[in-house]
Amino acid sequence: MKSYTITELLGDGIASELAAAVRLVVAKFPIRIDFEPVDLSLRNREARGVAIYDEAMEAMRRNRFSIKYPTVTAKESPNAILRQRCNFSVIHRPVSTIPGVVTNFRQPLALNIIRIARGGTYDDPGRMIGTEAAVSLRIVERQPCWEAARYAFMLARRSGRSMTSASKRTIQAATDGLFAHVVEEVALDFPDVLHQEELFDALLAKIIMHPERYAVVLVLNEYGDFLSDMACGLAGSMGIGASASLSFTPDGQVNLAMFDPAGGTAPDIAGKNLANPTAIFLALTMLLFELDERELATTLKAVVLDLLREGERTKDLGGTLSTTQFSERVADELSRRLAGEKATAATKSS
Repeated sequence: MKSYTITELLGDGIASELAAAVRLVVAKFPIRIDFEPVDLSLRNREARGVAIYDEAMEAMRRNRFSIKYPTVTAKESPNAILRQRCNFSVIHRPVSTIPGVVTNFRQPLALNIIRIARGGTYDDPGRMIGTEAAVSLRIVERQPCWEAARYAFMLARRSGRSMTSASKRTIQAATDGLFAHVVEEVALDFPDVLHQEELFDALLAKIIMHPERYAVVLVLNEYGDFLSDMACGLAGSMGIGASASLSFTPDGQVNLAMFDPAGGTAPDIAGKNLANPTAIFLALTMLLFELDERELATTLKAVVLDLLREGERTKDLGGTLSTTQFSERVADELSRRLAGEKATAATKSS
């Protein structure tokens, strides 16, 4: 049996219930996953200060892959601190229409948004010029652009889909122009992947009108923030999805990866067994893909979406199931499907 050790970054609110849900499902895996927990709850952060982030970084570097549960943002944002310390340059955010999530958008949506996690104006706080003007410096660096472009092209190649890069190079000639130039350089290494370039403002309209034309979309920092929120709005929920934060080795291989749900700590339902674990299960599938356990990841994702489609849902999606009940449904169905796949493989081999 293959074995992996994963850093588990514990948090606040519904975090403990999501962690329990993950363990119910992981127990059914045909591989072994051991968790090394680090407590990033607000109480522990206030008690230990910077030392808890040092501990988290040691574990994240040791194990390379981490799963993170929601944390309260008080004096600082744990996500922002970890992204800075881990030198994450890419945020991968899949956004798709999900059965059971009510949406005003009537077409199927399936986007993989690759957002450069550094630079833009987000890394510069800006400053006032006197009392009547303000200025902010916009920075775009070649290395994060190269890492993100390579990751986006590889993702498109694996899925057999196209890759779209978007910018405002016609207006932001220096910064967006550098991004576009780097993408064009990386594209030369992927002649088998169809690459199309769009102006970002036009892309927003085109995704709404023709979502089937877009699969992997690569954008700079601010644009990725805007696009992710728009896509989540089309899909019907800001908090049902998952994301991966990634850093890379000099040759473009994933070095560190952190997977987390998009939702927050939900203190109003914490401890009531009402949390929806869909997002953390989707984060878990992303982790499995990065571990190269692709068949298991595909099966788990199919189980979660199929159950939602069949009406097996938590109360926030109009169902009747508790967090534990939905997690048990997922675990049982996953076990059943894995047993079927094993029996099929045994029959073929005989």
